[in-house]
Amino acid sequence: MMASVDTLGHWQNHLNALFDRLRDAATPRAVMDAVGQATLDLAGPGLLTINAWHARSGEIERLWSSDPAAYPVGGKKLKGDTAWTRQLLVRGEVFVGEGDEALAAVFDDIAVIRGLGLNGVVNVPLCHGGRVIGTFNYLAAVDTWTAEEITVLRVLGQMVAGAVAERIARGVALNPTYSHSRTPG
Repeated sequence: MMASVDTLGHWQNHLNALFDRLRDAATPRAVMDAVGQATLDLAGPGLLTINAWHARSGEIERLWSSDPAAYPVGGKKLKGDTAWTRQLLVRGEVFVGEGDEALAAVFDDIAVIRGLGLNGVVNVPLCHGGRVIGTFNYLAAVDTWTAEEITVLRVLGQMVAGAVAERIARGVALNPTYSHSRTPG
């Protein structure tokens, strides 16, 4: 769980460090690394993936992962027409999943998610140029997400939208070498 907004110093320290790293980020990968690290620092143990959405082919392509062993960069999934895809990828609305049943209803890789000890997700649509171009997905061992946590994840997600747009324009996934030591909560 994230620190409360009441601990403003905690937020300021992490966000100011992120802003400094973003100022120096010269590549989409550097942007994703900076935002990814800040997300895990602010949100705590969990799994973060950043994906491109290829609407024409109906595929999600993983561009960045905090756990490349379980969710490698370059992985692709074909997404059919479901309530989840319509909400997140068509309408551009955040999806919040709380509890094992909610995740099992939308994710076919629920066994991997369970194996990591995760039972809550916030999927943030990444919007650029008036359309959804990707997703910013944070999973953790939480029973309930607060409005504050969802807002912070939405803000952090939008910080990578430009980097995702650039990767889509180039048509290339990032190299799968990012590694972050963490223990799923």
